Amino acid sequence: MSHNHDNMSMPTYNNQSMMNMDDMTAMHMSFFWGKDVVVLFASWPGNGRLGMYILALAVVFVLAVAAEFFSVPPRLKPRGLTPAVGAALHATVYGVRMVLAYLIMLSVMSFNVGVFVAAVAGHSVGRFVVKYIALSEVFRAADLQ
Repeated sequence: MSHNHDNMSMPTYNNQSMMNMDDMTAMHMSFFWGKDVVVLFASWPGNGRLGMYILALAVVFVLAVAAEFFSVPPRLKPRGLTPAVGAALHATVYGVRMVLAYLIMLSVMSFNVGVFVAAVAGHSVGRFVVKYIALSEVFRAADLQ
C-alpha cells in the first residue's frame, strides 16, 4: 500500500468560483463588544446601525424567554387523548424548544458580548416567569385546601 501523493493535484478554481476575501466579513473568534455584528443571517442586523443591533438583541432575548416557556411540557388531560397524540404533542413542543435553543446558540456564536448578555438575560427572565407561574399555582392549590 503506497502513500505516495506526488501524482495528486490540487483542485483549481477560477476567479468566479472563489470568494473574494474583501467581500467576507471578518468573523470574531473571541468575545467583543460592538454593534458591528452578524446574528443568524448575513447582513443582519447590518453594520453600524444601532437601532437594528438593539432589535437583534431584543430578538435574541425573546427567543431565550420563549425557549424557557417551551421547556415546560404541556399538561395533558387523559380524557379523549390517545397516547400517540399525546406523544406527538410532547414531541412537537420539544422540537420547537430545540429550534429556539439552536437559534440562540448560533446567535451567541457571533461572540458579541451584547448578544451573549441578551441570551443569558432572556433565559433568566424566562425561567423566573415560568417558575413564578408554577409556584403561584402550587400556593393557590395549597390555599384552597
